[in-house]
Amino acid sequence: MNRLSKLFQESRPLIMGVINITPDSFSDGGYFDTTEKAIEQVKRLVREGADILDIGGESTRPGSQPVGVDEELSRIMPVIEFALAMNIPVSVDTSKPEVMRVAIAAGVDLVNDINALQFPGAMEAVANSAAIVCLMHMQGKPETMQCNPQYSDVVSEVILFLEQRIAAVESSGIGSERIIIDPGFGFGKTLEHNLALLQHLDRLGCMNVPILAGLSRKSMLGTITGNTVNDRIHASVAAALLAVGYGARIVRVHDVKATRDAFSVFAAVNRFYPGFLIHS
Repeated sequence: MNRLSKLFQESRPLIMGVINITPDSFSDGGYFDTTEKAIEQVKRLVREGADILDIGGESTRPGSQPVGVDEELSRIMPVIEFALAMNIPVSVDTSKPEVMRVAIAAGVDLVNDINALQFPGAMEAVANSAAIVCLMHMQGKPETMQCNPQYSDVVSEVILFLEQRIAAVESSGIGSERIIIDPGFGFGKTLEHNLALLQHLDRLGCMNVPILAGLSRKSMLGTITGNTVNDRIHASVAAALLAVGYGARIVRVHDVKATRDAFSVFAAVNRFYPGFLIHS
């Protein structure tokens, strides 16, 4: 069984630790841009209690530019192989079918695709494996997605897109038990759009697949608090708790220990007051 599938059998939210092996990611770009630095971060996040590691080699921040397949693979594969040897579930953060195939062959448990398997060959790369896939909503492309995004009803439009992508990937042979969805906070959305999605995150539960929320250190939190990107830990933890309260099963975070500590308090309160912070 896929290692992440085993974790889903536990009734608790899961923490996905982020490792960006890039020079230009919005929060930690350049911090882990060598194999040695990234491996040290793998060890740290495992010690801090990450349930799964999300390893990527291409920035998707607003205004970012794509990198080539060979460059992306050279960045991520040594780190993925090290993480897999630690027997922790590993996610590859990529949209490229070529990268997916190599990472899946190495044994990754999840393909985290901001493009929701829309690139030619991506769906087949995942379908011919046991990997789980995370389908994310994004309006536009990373280079231009924050240039005046527009919606009539952001929540309904995100749900419709994800429903359509679920139907498409299921038709390729990927069962619903292998699908996760992500509303794509910050990917072609204004602050108002992001807050509406967070407030109504529970509506995505209609699709009956796990929800992943990636709010950690994002610009919406900077807009709210006035804090710079590396001073948003408290806002990120608050956002993660709210996301879980509204139905997220996985939170993708940079600050694993802080999030784990907050979830421990959350779980303790829920033992005595079931439903605490759960939206109804």
